[in-house]
Amino acid sequence: MANLIQLKRPAGRLFDLAMEATCLMRKAGMQTFWVGGAPRDIFLGRTPGDVDMVTTGRPEDIKVLFPDSDMVGACFGVTLVKYKGVVFEVATCRKERSYGDGRHPSEIKFTDDFEADLRRRDFTCNALLYDPESEMLTDCVNGIEDLRNGVLRVVGDARERFAEDYLRMFRAVRFAAVLDLKLDKALSDALGDMHSLTRVLAPERVREELEKMLCSAAPVRALKLLKSSGLLKVWLPEVDALAGVAQHKLYHPEGDVWQHTLLMFEKLEAPADVFLAWSMLLHDIGKKSAFSVGQDGIPHFYCHEAMGGDMVRAIAERLRFSKRLQDAVEHAVRNHMRFAFVREMRQSKLKRLLAEEFFDMELELHRLDCLASNGLMGTWAFLHDLCMHQPQTSLPEGLINGHDLMRMGYKSGPQFKTMLAAAMDAQLEGAFADKAGAEKWVKENFNRVTTQNGSSCRNAEE
Repeated sequence: MANLIQLKRPAGRLFDLAMEATCLMRKAGMQTFWVGGAPRDIFLGRTPGDVDMVTTGRPEDIKVLFPDSDMVGACFGVTLVKYKGVVFEVATCRKERSYGDGRHPSEIKFTDDFEADLRRRDFTCNALLYDPESEMLTDCVNGIEDLRNGVLRVVGDARERFAEDYLRMFRAVRFAAVLDLKLDKALSDALGDMHSLTRVLAPERVREELEKMLCSAAPVRALKLLKSSGLLKVWLPEVDALAGVAQHKLYHPEGDVWQHTLLMFEKLEAPADVFLAWSMLLHDIGKKSAFSVGQDGIPHFYCHEAMGGDMVRAIAERLRFSKRLQDAVEHAVRNHMRFAFVREMRQSKLKRLLAEEFFDMELELHRLDCLASNGLMGTWAFLHDLCMHQPQTSLPEGLINGHDLMRMGYKSGPQFKTMLAAAMDAQLEGAFADKAGAEKWVKENFNRVTTQNGSSCRNAEE
């Protein structure tokens, strides 16, 4: 028997437009309700970030009503409705049968039975129906009771639900972490037995779930659940292996590398974006391979940042990172130790550092790295103050270029790159302030005859 609860509809443009779209479908003869996360969050007193709907309307009928809709999942009864600049995911009420690969239903049967639709969903907390007109929430799977008890439970048999879509195992971890729910025993047992089956999932789907966890307000709980469930070892064995990798207590009183990584996430002041989240998770990934113990009995991790950078490439390929994400994370991992030497850097090198695209992210990575270890914040404070006094960190235009060098009588060739880089360093150091000064500096530091003969340049800095 269904439970009915009166709940006030949230205020705001998103919910006003969702209400309008719902009414339009109802006027067209399609029974339509809000379903999933929005009803759950309304019950919990949270403001939903989006509104998903379930309707008796078929995708082709929804398309007629909302011509700009995307039929991205029409074969599964899912339509992305675009209405006044907002997108709503609308699923046709359905029963699913015959999951053969643990990823996709091989057969879809539409129905007008909303209870049947709810009972084929993953977790009881997501199988709630909300009528925005009557402001009535309908629960036929005891999802409200589970939320009140702080339990995440699967609708029906946990093993059957996971067998239908292995990604539900990652979703179980995410919802348990974000909603602060404990895993139902049947769910936990099924997860422990079936986690290795997730190997067949599309990497993109797994990465998206991982990023939702890492960039949530509860990344530490998510990571702990990923590890205890075995999912971390399946998809990120390099991270799983960080547990037990001992560190020097003087520099890392917090414990092993795994504890250090968790503590970094704990020190976040706000949820991380994907660039920072992956950089935090992987910044010490090379320590397991680089581990050694000196004659003094102290653990060392020589070149762990370089090893870690190489490992990021393999992880990025496995999880199908975008090129930009891979480059940013690899650079952060490979270079995170350089912050220890910023006070000794020449002005030219320091200015180049501050002008890098992801400098702010890497500086935050450094801050968290320090907070989660020895707590020495001197280097971070130095760079933070520098940024405060020099808010414009982009590099200036070079005062001299290749055309200028040729006009001065230098022969074009590979040496131009060295010459222009040296000239830019000198410019950043304040050696000259205009083109005339730049040309004078080049003449004094590079022999025109030797560069024309292709030999190495005579540079005052060498």
